[in-house]
Amino acid sequence: MAKSPAKKQAARTAASDHALYTLDVSIMSGPMTESFLKKNKVVSRTIQIRGDQTLAEFHRAIFDAFDREDEHMYEFQSGGEGPMDPQARRYVLPAGMHGGDKPAGGVTSTTIESLGLQVNDLFGYWFDFGDDWWHQIDVVAVEEKPSRGNFPKVVKRVGKSPPQYVDWDEEDE
Repeated sequence: MAKSPAKKQAARTAASDHALYTLDVSIMSGPMTESFLKKNKVVSRTIQIRGDQTLAEFHRAIFDAFDREDEHMYEFQSGGEGPMDPQARRYVLPAGMHGGDKPAGGVTSTTIESLGLQVNDLFGYWFDFGDDWWHQIDVVAVEEKPSRGNFPKVVKRVGKSPPQYVDWDEEDE
């Protein structure tokens, strides 16, 4: 069923009531060859996302921004001293898909704005619990009146995306 023009405008207005977050997502560690790391000292993506969007939507943006192919388990950590902080709040996939202590929330229901993020805050994203791709996320900006457009979106790329699965026999990545 198509939305009426009034409903479309209400949806646009509601979306514009939420802040726009600019977040730098940098790969801290993961399976990358030495030759790849020499050629790509920094591997990061800057992503803009609205505050009403969920961590699951943010995951999808990160997944696509780094040219990943296969889904794996993941979680976000917030409220600590950055990625891998055992004191951070954990936001995880639906019940039964995570281990460890009781999580603070789920990625499908937790919005970006509910994390209480401010400029210069850091938080973490852990993708693929076997290969352990660790990412640091830096809050670069929070704009109260976001620009128009579809979000989340990548606004800057630094470095080449590492292959999701490294061929350790090919050191010339």
